[in-house]
Amino acid sequence: MITRLKPPPNSCFLRLFSSSCHVDSASTSSSQPSLNEVFDREMKRKQRDWAVRQPDFKAAQYLKEEIGWRVADKVFDLTKFNPLVLDIGCGIGHITPHLIKENVGKIIQVDMSGGMTQSSASCDDSEVEVERRTVDEETLEGFQENQFDLLLTSMSAHWINQLPQWMKKCNEILKPDCPFIGSMLAEDTLYELRCSLQLAELERLGGVSSHVSPFVRSQDVGGLLSSAGFDMITLDSDEIEVGYPNMFALMYDLQLMAESHCTHRRNRTIRRDVLIAAEAIYQSMYSKDGKYPATFKIVSFIGWKPGPNMPKAAKRGSQQLSLKDIGKIVEDPEMMKKMSEQGAGKKNDTVKTVI
Repeated sequence: MITRLKPPPNSCFLRLFSSSCHVDSASTSSSQPSLNEVFDREMKRKQRDWAVRQPDFKAAQYLKEEIGWRVADKVFDLTKFNPLVLDIGCGIGHITPHLIKENVGKIIQVDMSGGMTQSSASCDDSEVEVERRTVDEETLEGFQENQFDLLLTSMSAHWINQLPQWMKKCNEILKPDCPFIGSMLAEDTLYELRCSLQLAELERLGGVSSHVSPFVRSQDVGGLLSSAGFDMITLDSDEIEVGYPNMFALMYDLQLMAESHCTHRRNRTIRRDVLIAAEAIYQSMYSKDGKYPATFKIVSFIGWKPGPNMPKAAKRGSQQLSLKDIGKIVEDPEMMKKMSEQGAGKKNDTVKTVI
């Protein structure tokens, strides 16, 4: 469990959280939302622009840094070189610094927030070219069909309004035989905070309103990728638990992450007595060892755009090893060496299916 013990610099927590976001009460979107739009994208842009200007912004990027590293680690598993890569919703660059010239040639970072793209990190490998563009990652305007060799996204896709259309657009701009790798928040994320606020509002107001944004179900991501035209889809679900000194420290960090609530039908204020009650409920129901745990459920995915040279799954029953023997393999250097030599002798990548 990650422990976040540093409290916000301002000790007056209630003043910070009298609204669902600092920028929320200052301005709202004047345009009428479409019936199919859940998230207020203009508000999300303002949240990101506000967050990146805060002095404690970088200290609150621990979760995005961790997930960005995990996405980059999956790129190292690819045997193909990727001349042109698109980092969708790059933020301040959580993926790019970890990539190397052996895997990528040029990276284009895009984010709807100009402040984020201006502050985005370059690649630690100086031979990898990095280009930054302020582009709404929901529309991906300005890119051509079959343009990119690799698409990456980390902790951004859960704010997309139309995921089916967005994934189809990603498929269009990706070249055949090339992968789409990413991670996003999924259902049950921050369930502790959601339940505490709902119970507090039931007690104080006799009803509940929306204060935590909805998330996609993990099992739906594979279907969305398949409908968009991707093949050889791999999904992985994981939970990261972060410990906070109190509920208000969690809410403060969410604002600094630019992960505040931004649905069109959000409640723009939270009453002071509701916050106090929610803090007590959170402590009573979830606190352990003096920490307030917050659960982030991450769904990671890999999908390939079909093509003649795309990796293909092996036939059922063709496996040479069983999962129960993995422990023996790790402890046996000779067996590891033999497997590496066998893998190097193969001409095509093959995904072994363990029955």
